[in-house]
Parts: sequence; structure tokens; C-alpha cells
Amino acid sequence: MAIELLNRELTLDHPSTPAPSIEKSDVFGRIGSLETRLARNSREIDAAQSVRYRVFVEEMNAMLPPEAMHLKRDFDSYDDICDHLLVVDNAIDGEIEDQIVGTYRLLRQEVAMANGGFYSESEFDIEPLLKRHPDKQFMELGRSCVLPDYRTKRTVELLWQGNWAYALRHGMGAMFGCASFPGVDPQEHALALSFLHQNSLVKDEWMVSAKADLYCDMDMIPAEEINPRQALSAMPPLVKGYLRLGAMIGDGAVVDQAFNTTDVLIVLPIAVISGRYINHFGADAGRFAS
Repeated sequence: MAIELLNRELTLDHPSTPAPSIEKSDVFGRIGSLETRLARNSREIDAAQSVRYRVFVEEMNAMLPPEAMHLKRDFDSYDDICDHLLVVDNAIDGEIEDQIVGTYRLLRQEVAMANGGFYSESEFDIEPLLKRHPDKQFMELGRSCVLPDYRTKRTVELLWQGNWAYALRHGMGAMFGCASFPGVDPQEHALALSFLHQNSLVKDEWMVSAKADLYCDMDMIPAEEINPRQALSAMPPLVKGYLRLGAMIGDGAVVDQAFNTTDVLIVLPIAVISGRYINHFGADAGRFAS
């Protein structure tokens, strides 16, 4: 998919709690007929879950639990506590179910800690990272996807406009989440994974690793045998986008059999986001707000 998977299934409970009501004027950004905002109610969350199903299952061959496959919705218990960032195309005639073309799932640390933790903790050892930064609030990005016809620069820009505006609104100090390579054989991505390990590995106070029982070594090819241009071209667009922002990569990959992916952890402190991107979106997230 154009914006690859970030998170995968953990537990299964169809959402029953409506999202908090969001004012209609509460739009993070607009480009042409597209706008990015949070889901306003459970109906819009359901529509986002349908988009996720179309991308993850119908396109990427993920295998969800039976109820999700029957309902043709990608959902889990985290949907009840997350905020759901949407990209909506207002030029499409019809109901909101027809207009949602992209989505991200956002989870703030205070909400995660009150509800059993972050989704990524099923694959990565997040707790030591959080403990080293008691003065920062972390924000998890997940379930990122965009429908095929909308995999364009402006859609990606709007998603990041939304993420940036949301992070500023809630005083977030860092973002993290899983980004995925297609398939369950890390060796197929040896070039890209080795390059990431050798050039973008988390360090010092930002160190975080895959869980020991799930850990897959990313450092498979010697540095002198790697062509950086080829390595970058072999990466999913989302991973390259994170790198341009200044993100680091956790130590070790994890194979997710259910979602047919090989996952890496992205760590992006707000303070290291490239200045040119802050200038592009606006220090106050105002670039596409009007």
C-alpha cells in the first residue's frame, strides 16, 4: 500500500464506545477538496475501519480474526481509546463512508497508560524508553493506510499536517510506531534493513529493541557492500518519509504473520524533526489550516 502498515492486531473487540464529538470547524488542514481531521463519531471510525480492511486484507492479504473478516472491518480494542485521523475527499458525492480515503490511528501516552499500554508493546520493549523520558509525553502512530487512488504527495502531506497539529495540541514530546515491509521473510529486505540498522539505529537515551523472543537481526549485509541509493529505493515510502523527518529505527525487526509483514519501530523525537519540515507545515501547524 502507498502508506504502509504501522500497527497490527492484538485483541479483538468491535468498537462500542463512540469517539468524542469534534466540532465541524476542527479541521487540521485542507488541500483542494481534501481535508484532514479527527473522526467525529463511531460511524466515521467504522468507515475508517472499512478503509483499513480494504488495504490490509484485500490488498496486503492480512488474516484478521473471523469476526473482522466477516464484517469486512479491521478493528481491535485499541480503536475504542485512540483518536482516528482521517483524510476526507469532500468532492466525492455520497455519505462519509464514501469520502474517507486515508487514516491514521493516534494514541497518547496518558490514554495508553490508563488502558493497559501501547499497541507496539506487543512487539517492542517500549517501557525502558518511556522511563528514560519522564518529562516527555509520547504519541503512538498506527494503522496508517491510504486508498490506491489517493497515494499522492498531497495526501501524505495532509496526514503529516494532522499528526503535527495533533502533537502540538497535546504537547507531545515524541512520536513512535511500527512501520512495515511486505512479507514475513526479513532476508527479502536485507539491503534496506541493513542500511537502516547501520545508519539510523536508535542511540543512547532513545534506545529501544524488539522483544527478545521476537527479535530478528537487521544487520545482514556488510556496510561496504551496500549502495545507499539502492537501499533507500527498496524501502516503503512511509519509512523513507520518517527518515526525512529525522526519525530513528529501533534495534531489531519483528515478523507479523497475521498481517504478512516485517515490522520495524520508528522513533521520532519532536525536537529532532527537520527544520525544513517544521517550516513547511508551520511551527504552529498552520500551513494547510485555512
